[in-house]
Amino acid sequence: MNRLEGCVTHEPALSNPYALQNQAAIPCESGQHPPPSADRTATPAISIRGLTKRYGALTALNDLNLEIHRGEIFGFLGLNGAGKTTAIRLLLDLLRPTSGQAFIFGYNCWAEGLDARARIGYLPGELGLYLDLTGLETLDFLAGLNRQPLDKGHRQSLCDRLELSGNDLRRRLRQYSTGMKRKLGIIQAFQAKPPLLILDEPTEGLDPLMQESFYGLLAEVKRGGATVFMSSHVLSEVERVCDRIALLRKGEMVLLSSVQESRRLAPRRVRVSFSEDVNAPPELPPGYQLTEQTPRLWRLAVAGPLGPLLARLAGLPVKDMDIDEARLEDVVRRYYRGTDDPEQPLTPALSPSEGAREKPPQPWG
Repeated sequence: MNRLEGCVTHEPALSNPYALQNQAAIPCESGQHPPPSADRTATPAISIRGLTKRYGALTALNDLNLEIHRGEIFGFLGLNGAGKTTAIRLLLDLLRPTSGQAFIFGYNCWAEGLDARARIGYLPGELGLYLDLTGLETLDFLAGLNRQPLDKGHRQSLCDRLELSGNDLRRRLRQYSTGMKRKLGIIQAFQAKPPLLILDEPTEGLDPLMQESFYGLLAEVKRGGATVFMSSHVLSEVERVCDRIALLRKGEMVLLSSVQESRRLAPRRVRVSFSEDVNAPPELPPGYQLTEQTPRLWRLAVAGPLGPLLARLAGLPVKDMDIDEARLEDVVRRYYRGTDDPEQPLTPALSPSEGAREKPPQPWG
């Protein structure tokens, strides 16, 4: 409880790990700080207004406007160099913007940086660790930088979940593998039960079993009311865990959508096979494209309802029909490649999966 100009104001209680959550989001006026008397429990988890970062002639981030609702898992997508990490570093006051404003639960990220960061659990894309410390010493050191009491039972449950044993925690970090360091990074981000988690490529370096454990952890904190803002190259991961996505391209946001609605921005792929030879289909309705045709096989890209296709198939010797719903990969390909061709692969920097090492849409720009 703080006194300000003779009035008593109550800060959100962080002893309850998710006390800042489950409140209706009330957007702040664009480019304005919420007044001191504003109810901070009613503001968005993250509010970004006109955020721009330039390095001389290079624009790393250009006029980003975005609000992250409380209690959602938000996916921040883009190729390497798109501006994702720049935006995250600006939110954490590791960089200062050229112009624009950003708020965490109503706290200005720069003028009130300590208050803002006290509500964040952060996992960087590349961990900078003191290699002579043990894992446990590292967790204790980072917990000491947070102004909130640590629940060691909760931290132990995180270690158990990610299979980082007591013996592992007693080892020095120079003996850790890449995967062990990533587990430690996840634990330190979650250990204080922050109401906001900012995660930069969180599953990089984790094996498939640990990725599953991590997804379960995300689902658990979401049920508890926490907000997650995560960047990722792994489209299947984002499609699985995120509620909404933003897509950055060359420092600008080109798509803001729910994951479910984003799939409507790319066509479905339909494969029709026949038991006998058939002629080429007559003129197709708007939204239909024939991508392959043989006497016994049609492949089509369909944007819209399938009723007109079924009407044209009536009376033909149809043997089978497969329908592949549009995937997030198709949407990203459309915005980056300018094509819906499923055979044209994305760059490895934004891949559908990592198996080889995995409100209506608002177009922007």
